[in-house]
Amino acid sequence: MKEIRKIVAAYDSIDRTKDKVALAAVVNVEESSYRRIGARMLVSTSGQWVGGISGGCLEGDALRKSQKAIYNNSPTTVIYDTMEDDSNQIGVGLGCNGRIEVLVTPIDFDDPINPVELLRDLINIKEPQILLQVIGHSKEKNLLGTCTVIDMNAPAVQEFCGIEKDVIKNGIRKSKHQQRATIISHINKASAQVELLAEYIVPETKLIVIGDNYDVNTLLALANELGWEIHLVANSAKLNKKVLSLAQKVYGYDEVDQLPIDNFTAIVMMSHDFKRDKLCLKDLIKKKPKYLGMLGPKKRLIKMENELNLYDLNSQSFFYSPIGLDIGAESPEEIALSIAAEIVAAFKNRNGLSLKYKKGPIHIRH
Repeated sequence: MKEIRKIVAAYDSIDRTKDKVALAAVVNVEESSYRRIGARMLVSTSGQWVGGISGGCLEGDALRKSQKAIYNNSPTTVIYDTMEDDSNQIGVGLGCNGRIEVLVTPIDFDDPINPVELLRDLINIKEPQILLQVIGHSKEKNLLGTCTVIDMNAPAVQEFCGIEKDVIKNGIRKSKHQQRATIISHINKASAQVELLAEYIVPETKLIVIGDNYDVNTLLALANELGWEIHLVANSAKLNKKVLSLAQKVYGYDEVDQLPIDNFTAIVMMSHDFKRDKLCLKDLIKKKPKYLGMLGPKKRLIKMENELNLYDLNSQSFFYSPIGLDIGAESPEEIALSIAAEIVAAFKNRNGLSLKYKKGPIHIRH
């Protein structure tokens, strides 16, 4: 979501009397690549770009291709294939061995539902949404990049690009079940072969930190860098204004029952106060957030379990204590890194092990 925010902000800052823009987006990936489906960059005719589609090796060429698409006022698909040893292919020699499809869509500033405006609508969502986009069309190339946002909780799904509602509904159902992008390929009513990308967009991660000691500072700073929505439970008098400014809202310790907890919330308890943690935990464990972690050693946890009559809290899939991944963290900065990494792993249903031990591709294939 952070990248989408940056793209929208850059779009809003464009001098529309002098500059035009295009949105380049990764819409399909085979084998290895640095970025996955949904990676985007906004490119201007002046040569500026925001976001990215790779680790830096493809952006220069994508800039040129995007400027050409703007000049021709026509969407285009660019394919980077490093699976074959072709010396003429951009990216060969990098060892990625993957195939990446990038859709470049010139943006019409006057269109209220252009792709960037639809991204704007996704910034503050509270539930997952589907961004449905035309990425292939055998008859009407000008429709490439056409988008719509679908609320998965809506009772009905509308026909899109001549494709029946039931076909779209099945694709959305698959994307929702797998919680990742799905490609819908179908022949529409006009006998055209159409490919739609159903991209699964989740809300921004919400981090609630409970505590006001100095180690809170580094975790909030890292969460801010990650683009997470930050809420803080603390005695605000103990923290400086710079730290407090990172939080969307600061709550008192007596306001724990008012915390905005949803399915995309991670709560980190780091008050270093046993009695305070015990009172908070008694309420928070009932809410079953996506992630609830508590700082401290195992013996502290066992004592708290006994006093609260809660048996084996770690048997709860959402509860983590001691908190963080085992990376040997000692400093506040290392501990913050350990905690943030564990939250990312929990939200993406990963185990946090070293990738050297993973069999097969790093990323789950789409």
